[in-house]
Amino acid sequence: MNEQSVFDILTQGWLVLAVVVFIVLFRLTVPYGRHVRKGWGPTITGKLAWLIMEAPAPLVFATCCLLRTNTATLTTLVFLTLWEAHYVHRAFVYPFSLRGQGRRVPVAIIISGFLFNLVNGYLNGRYIYTFSGGYSNDWLAEPRFIIGLGLFLAGYIINRRADSTLHSLRQPNEADYRVPQLGLYRWISCPNYFGEIVTWIGWAIAAWSLPGLAFAMWTVANLAPRARAHHLWYHQHFPDYPPNRKVLIPGLW
Repeated sequence: MNEQSVFDILTQGWLVLAVVVFIVLFRLTVPYGRHVRKGWGPTITGKLAWLIMEAPAPLVFATCCLLRTNTATLTTLVFLTLWEAHYVHRAFVYPFSLRGQGRRVPVAIIISGFLFNLVNGYLNGRYIYTFSGGYSNDWLAEPRFIIGLGLFLAGYIINRRADSTLHSLRQPNEADYRVPQLGLYRWISCPNYFGEIVTWIGWAIAAWSLPGLAFAMWTVANLAPRARAHHLWYHQHFPDYPPNRKVLIPGLW
């Protein structure tokens, strides 16, 4: 069995697994951050945990670019820039901006996050730079790419602004949670998750690939249930939490 066959089987399995994870996570809240609880084994500090979990994504994707068999084009450079813009920040900047002392993450969760980013980075990177057949520069003028790029950039901005709003709620050594009020937080509990979902839906459209679709599905599968858990948590811990604020989609849910 050659790599192409393994790649195709892994991609199909990845799509199916995303659906399974979506169902499971509506019943099981992953225990880190505000939802941390005992019984999940040893833990390490949140900053190191995020670094370990996220680092495979930019490193593996960049390696796929270096090992490419398709011809390098401006289009593939744009894809590399978009991916690395998100993940270099997420892996090597965001963890060190976290405020609140003593936040810890179970090692079991770190391993699952590490493996996800390893596989996801491989599938998306290897497809674009080896198994796609190539992206010519004409792809930049394709409606699919233009729409996808617009969604990616919009989601990226929403995500970063939402994270900045959360960051500003705490002093450097403060651990207490507060209710955010600015930006999209006026309408939904988790605009950071909303932004990330929009980002990777945009990526899937721009790349027009099964690995991209699988990533978008995984993003929804992971973040939609967690957004619901956050929303319920806010209502449980803040009696005056805005009653009309939705979970994830302004005006809908």
